[in-house]
Amino acid sequence: MNKKILVIEDEMQICSNIEQILSFSDFHPITANNGLEGLRLAKTEKPDLICCDVMMPGLDGYSVLTALRQDPITEFIPVIFLTAKVDRGDLRQGMELGADDYLTKPFSPQELLKAINVRLARTEKPILIKQQYEQQYQQNIKLSQQIQTDSLKLQESQQLAEICNEVLEKFLQDLANPLSNINMAIYMLKKAHSDIERDRYLSILQQEYVKEITLLNQMKNLQALITPENIKTMQKFNLLKSSK
Repeated sequence: MNKKILVIEDEMQICSNIEQILSFSDFHPITANNGLEGLRLAKTEKPDLICCDVMMPGLDGYSVLTALRQDPITEFIPVIFLTAKVDRGDLRQGMELGADDYLTKPFSPQELLKAINVRLARTEKPILIKQQYEQQYQQNIKLSQQIQTDSLKLQESQQLAEICNEVLEKFLQDLANPLSNINMAIYMLKKAHSDIERDRYLSILQQEYVKEITLLNQMKNLQALITPENIKTMQKFNLLKSSK
């Protein structure tokens, strides 16, 4: 997008010449032939830079600059003064009011374009730095959010692992008891001397077998229940202790 340059110059021919120079150099020129019109365009068009004549009837360049710097909409727009006066006091006055540069008439197209480009570059650098800062800031926020998310996932994984270990230990303990009884019943069955004794130990084997099957089915059901979402719900209602 072409940079918008506002030219405030009461001499029609000079204003037209500057307008052509800017147009040929891929700028978007806007012109005003007096200070009041220049202030109006500065507020409505919000140009990237203003070239303003100092000596104008009515509202001169100093008054225009003072008004620009007092308005939040226009206070940071760079201003280059165009003047036929070379008195040091005039230069100091303009700089104290907030002028960014001076061009003494007559000036060449190269001088005008160089002054504009230098001032625009100085203006764009802080904007670029600010944009880079904002980008880095947003990246840092996303990184922080990702770290928090990963930390929560890691914590959930640790909790899930701890609960799985607890369930596994309990299951192994419960599984050991029927296995011990089965082993004992098999041993006694081999030693049995009567049908009554054999039936008794066979009954024990059958009962312990049912217990083993029940434990295995419970283990399958628990496996389906142990998920991060269910763990959060159970901890919320104090059905599980939270990991330290």
